[in-house]
Amino acid sequence: MTTAPVFETDTPLPAVVLDLELSQPLPRVAPATADGRRVQQAWALVRLFTEPLGTILVDVPEYGLSPVDLAAAIDDELGDVVRPRIGGAAIPANGFTPATEPAFLASRRAVLAAAPDITVVICTRERPGALARCLDSLLAQQYPNFKILVVDNAPVTDTTAEVVRSAARRGPVGYLKEPKAGLSFARNAAVAACPGEIMAWIDDDELADPHWLAEVARALVEHPEADVVSGVIVPAELETRAQIWFEQFGGHSKGRGFTPDVFGPRHPQSPLYPLPPFGTGANMTFRPGVIERIGGWDTALGAGTPAMGSEDTLAFTQVLLAGGTIVYQPTAVTHHYHRRDFAGLEKQMVGYGTGLTAAYTSLLLGRPGLIWRLLRLAPTAYRDLTGSDSLRVSTLQDDFPRELLGANRKGMIAGPRAYLRGRRAARAKLRQHH
Repeated sequence: MTTAPVFETDTPLPAVVLDLELSQPLPRVAPATADGRRVQQAWALVRLFTEPLGTILVDVPEYGLSPVDLAAAIDDELGDVVRPRIGGAAIPANGFTPATEPAFLASRRAVLAAAPDITVVICTRERPGALARCLDSLLAQQYPNFKILVVDNAPVTDTTAEVVRSAARRGPVGYLKEPKAGLSFARNAAVAACPGEIMAWIDDDELADPHWLAEVARALVEHPEADVVSGVIVPAELETRAQIWFEQFGGHSKGRGFTPDVFGPRHPQSPLYPLPPFGTGANMTFRPGVIERIGGWDTALGAGTPAMGSEDTLAFTQVLLAGGTIVYQPTAVTHHYHRRDFAGLEKQMVGYGTGLTAAYTSLLLGRPGLIWRLLRLAPTAYRDLTGSDSLRVSTLQDDFPRELLGANRKGMIAGPRAYLRGRRAARAKLRQHH
């Protein structure tokens, strides 16, 4: 189990992470932590009756933030969203009590009355501490009909199996071992083990919001045409500058925020260029048969391959190219523990770039005719990479290390070759295990 670093008391805390419920009195934010670290900012997920409405990031002065200060900051950033829900009044610091049951909660209650069965899948490798934390959050789900499957990918110890055995005493947690190393091999093993099931995917370095599965189910019920439901991923902590920089780069949700959307045949955005993204593999749900229809997860992509990622990006694109529909449901929330140090973030940025162009390489090898559509999108992609107002860089602050952007572009250049290497390696693994 990884031990968190010990900080000196004179090392500032970049941001305290809060979960604010507007129906309850707002808290006071202290200017320092219990161990004496000065708090620089407060990042908060803002909810009303458990519905996530948006996030705020506010500076914490030397005297801290009072509940009234927090209410004013929420009003400044999210007033247009919140005020209509509370009758147009100013955002109260001492909580809001509705006269009748909020429509949001009534809708969730109706969905839960006929909740579909969902299988939650966690693919993991030798991270027992993170896995146990993730399982704890899943076993606390406010959802009646689900089970959990942990896929142990090419294990070298039995620690994952031990964590699963412990968790299984408290709830429906199953175990599956996949000997071939690579996230896509693990994902495919889960699909083969769960035919005909709704499959919700979460990473082992995340926590599931208590209402995550309820909101996934809401999207499935309200959008019967949906092949895929993707949710929003917010930070679980912002204790280091590297974690702040990752959020500046867009985090996992890359600017899509808390506006629901439906990507499909009638959506104006091309399925070939995922900015803003259709979703991410750390918070995605597929209806039965959808993964099989696209040929499964590409085993030359994903963690544990030279491409390092983007098996999820390719899958989303394939679903859309086949005329399918992806629903972005920002009320389905998971909380992610970002890389804590610069080296880890730099590696992640390289991986994002490598995986992206590797996924395009896979797509073109399977459908060469798409090259012309991609070429027409090239000017847009170039503007996103270089423009100061593009989604990719417009949220970066002055302290963001520009070498991280260089690492991302370096990865993009390496992607096609990495994909070909990964494909050869995947075929060798298949031969070895047959």
